[in-house]
Amino acid sequence: MTDFPTALTGGCKGCKDSPALDFEFEFAYQPIVDVRDRSVFAHEALVRGVNGEGALTVLNRVDDTNRYRFDQLCRTRAISTAARLGMASYLSINFLPNAVYRPEMCIRSTLEAAKAHNFPLDRLIFETVESEQLGNNKHLTNILREYREFGFKTAIDDFGAGHSGLTLLADFQPDLIKLDMALVRNVHLDPARQAIVRGVVTMCKDLNVTVIAEGIEHTGERDFLANCGIYLMQGYWFAKPAFQALPPIDASVWQNA
Repeated sequence: MTDFPTALTGGCKGCKDSPALDFEFEFAYQPIVDVRDRSVFAHEALVRGVNGEGALTVLNRVDDTNRYRFDQLCRTRAISTAARLGMASYLSINFLPNAVYRPEMCIRSTLEAAKAHNFPLDRLIFETVESEQLGNNKHLTNILREYREFGFKTAIDDFGAGHSGLTLLADFQPDLIKLDMALVRNVHLDPARQAIVRGVVTMCKDLNVTVIAEGIEHTGERDFLANCGIYLMQGYWFAKPAFQALPPIDASVWQNA
């Protein structure tokens, strides 16, 4: 396990001042598979209501007054649940850049949760959505650099959906990017999408960034993307998110692969 920094004490002002949440939530987990050896590379923690309700039933209750507390609880609860489920893969956690004042202080509860549940820091991935409005990328790239210093992997989700993806990638090269599912959908039938995906793969290879394709729902999508050199994939074709559980991968998903 990666060593834990010992100099972190207290927390940032935003974390301390944020009120307690007046709602509860849980997580569902969806696997990210490695098609090369048909293994599970990671599980993404996806927020759900306490009875498995969709993410929006929770996210619609997050606002400027509670987003800091919500972001902190997402991290610690995702880790504690993953540990309880015996997760041996990477754990991918979404975070809200606008809920982080000072990365080195806001990360304290994450470190404590990982230590308490014996979850290795180097098996944590923090991913953020490229399209989230931040004004500029400086704050986000600072967070990502700090997280890398702690030993976490970093990822940009929904790459290609926002307005600043290429500029963000020029400023900071994360370990992973996740292709927006709008680019993935029916890519095997669409020459324009094929050209864009091939270009992204070539660019990321030069930058030493690994590409994940999300939203896979068809063997044609799976096979085209694999032929492009994308070997990490996520989507309903492999498994739907499982509420408070790690879904199995049925052998049938590899048919004709």
